[in-house]
This record gives sequence, structure tokens and C-alpha cells, in this order.
Amino acid sequence: MSLLPESLASWIVIAVLLFWFVGAYNRLVRLRATVLQAYGALDAALGKQLDFVQASITAGPPPEATPTGESLSSIAPLQAATTQLATLLGATRARPLDAGVMAALATALQVWIGAWRRQHPDDVTVFDADGTLSRPAQLLPGSLIGIGASAGAVEPIAWPEPSAAAEIARNQFNQAVGHYNAAIAQFPALLVAWAVRLRPAAPLL
Repeated sequence: MSLLPESLASWIVIAVLLFWFVGAYNRLVRLRATVLQAYGALDAALGKQLDFVQASITAGPPPEATPTGESLSSIAPLQAATTQLATLLGATRARPLDAGVMAALATALQVWIGAWRRQHPDDVTVFDADGTLSRPAQLLPGSLIGIGASAGAVEPIAWPEPSAAAEIARNQFNQAVGHYNAAIAQFPALLVAWAVRLRPAAPLL
């Protein structure tokens, strides 16, 4: 007779653990889906930035502005950076939660922004993460980010196309990544993450 209560108690414990596991797993999956959705918006925004730069490269300077050789030489680094960024963007699109791929994309993005600034030093407009105009002015030579951001904050990027969409999308993606990474690092949810092989994602810095 004593076996029945013990068996019932065991089943209750198993049911509670299973219920908790499913609940924790569903929460992590929702956070992961939020990261993927945010990356979709970021990918679209980066695509528009690339289209803007490629259009400027295709248009080129007026024929009388510079000798042909000099013009091609000055545009070549920007074209190479644009091609590299487009390639890495395609790779990241397939694996947006891969930290290594995202780090490579971030590096390519910095090179691309630098190449644009060298080609168009006067076309610099920075937007804050909420979309408000931050600094429609020159950046310090060699800098890829805005001036005057608060300490510890992710400073805004001076995007080639004067639109806040890319900075807003980047901020939303980074926030989603932060929430996801925090969730899979918490105990006991980290046990669920380990069991189903959920790995930390990387923000686009």
C-alpha cells in the first residue's frame, strides 16, 4: 500500500519537471524567434544601405571632376568593401545567431563605413537608436562612430544613407540579442539551453 503514494509522488515530480522544462524551452524559443525577427528587419535595412552606396558608386563623379584613373582608384576601396559586406551579409542571413559570423559582419561593416567616409567625408549624418537626429556633422578622422554618446552605451553608426532605419533596426536587434543571451545564461534555464544546444548570439557592434 505504501508504494502507491511514492509512485504518485514520483509522477507528480516528473510532471512538474516536464511542465517546467516545456515552459522554459518555449520561453527561450520565443526569445530566439524575436532575435531572428529583429535580424530580418536589420538585414533589410542593411540591404537598403548597400543599395544606396552601390547606386552612388555606379553614378560616380561627374566626368570632368577627376581624371578617369584617379576616379577609379578612389572608388575601388569602397567597391571592394561593398562587395565584401554584401557577401558576409548573405552568409549572416543563413546563420544570424552564429557569433563568429556576426563578428565577421561587424568587422566588414566597420571597413565599409570607413571606406564610405573617406570617399564622402562631408556626407555624415548620425541618428540615435530611437531615430532622432544625433549629429549631422563631421566625425573625427578615422572614427566610425558618433561623438558624445554616453559612457557604456553603444554609440551610433554614421550610415551612408541619411536614414534612421538602420540604426533603429541595429538597436532593436542588439536588445533582442541581449534579452536572449541573458535568458539562456540564467539558472536553471541554462540547463534547458544546454540540453537543446541553444548558444549565445552576438550583437552587431
